Amino acid sequence: MTIPTPADRIPAQLAFLIEADKLKSVTRANVLSDGSRFENTAEHSWHVCLWALVFADHSGGANIPRVIQMLLVHDIVEIDAGDHPVHLDHDMDEVRRLEAAAAARIFGLLPADQGINYRLLWEEFEDGKTADARYANMIDKASPMFQELSNPVQTQDEHDILRGILETGRFSDLHDDWPEIHQHASNLLNKRHLAPLEPLASQLRFVMEADQLKSVLRGTTLCDGSRRENSGEHSWHIMLWAMTLHEHSHAPAQLDVVLMMLLLHDIVEIDAGDNPIHGTFDAAAVEAEEQAAADRLFGMLPPAQRDTFRATWEEFEAASTVDAVFAKSLDRAQPLICNLESGGGSWRDYKVTRDQLDARVGHKVKRGAPALWDALVPGLDAWFSANT
Repeated sequence: MTIPTPADRIPAQLAFLIEADKLKSVTRANVLSDGSRFENTAEHSWHVCLWALVFADHSGGANIPRVIQMLLVHDIVEIDAGDHPVHLDHDMDEVRRLEAAAAARIFGLLPADQGINYRLLWEEFEDGKTADARYANMIDKASPMFQELSNPVQTQDEHDILRGILETGRFSDLHDDWPEIHQHASNLLNKRHLAPLEPLASQLRFVMEADQLKSVLRGTTLCDGSRRENSGEHSWHIMLWAMTLHEHSHAPAQLDVVLMMLLLHDIVEIDAGDNPIHGTFDAAAVEAEEQAAADRLFGMLPPAQRDTFRATWEEFEAASTVDAVFAKSLDRAQPLICNLESGGGSWRDYKVTRDQLDARVGHKVKRGAPALWDALVPGLDAWFSANT
């Protein structure tokens, strides 16, 4: 009898991750903080993970790495069930039925043990009774509230809806669960120019500035080729990749550290922009721009968080630790799947050859996740054989 190996699990894991890409096309009711467009559920999922990390001192003792994993999967069911805006009436029994069916289908794509674990995390979030779930739900309410409060083109109708949600609706829970943030939201809603106390003020400035990452476009497209991916939703997807493929690291990696790296790894692109690996750019100039961006962005935070987050970002950039090598390998592998699924994507745009792919990407994926690279090679060989 043939004994299954860890590599035998990769096809099912990749099938799940490809399906998860569809979350980037689910539109939510709230807008980005600049009011430029409606948010999608994937970039929302990244942003609430960042909120959970930044505001950990308000968590009531929750396990932050576990909360982040919960938030990574909490809205995946919206691929099938869609978003249900809190200010509209819904048949909640029907919503629960649709979401349960979605959970069974989507998590069912994974190997059985992972599918069960992800389903349990999702159910715990939905139930909202554990300390981890209560904190995750608290963050899930606060983040979109502040995006809407920051919207510079908000209409009077939208303002009235927001008031109702904050005062008597779903977000009114924050009055007891997180009184400081509820008070500041009320101040903003009523145009009272009263800043919250530190460190909350600095933390809030940072997470709101981070919203701009959702407007940084990458060279890679979504799997369906419909548009270019942005760096916020990419960061969510790559974290989900790490959570799902953790067992395939070249050496035992600390998942909580890897997730924190990937959560923060592209923040500097708010100032420095994305530089596609197959594009032409001055590496020294890019490094200088990214260092300046790190100074400004992480410098918004209270000193302890500033130093910790900056060190985590620098560890990822240096790619010399086990955790960073694995994180880097996934950051290079995810675009490969996007390009394969979209019929070539950025490979066509940049006229990439198979040898160039090996030199720029392959060795990094193989270094951190050799079994994953081996699983990808047949598809890569087939595409380049047929298209070059």
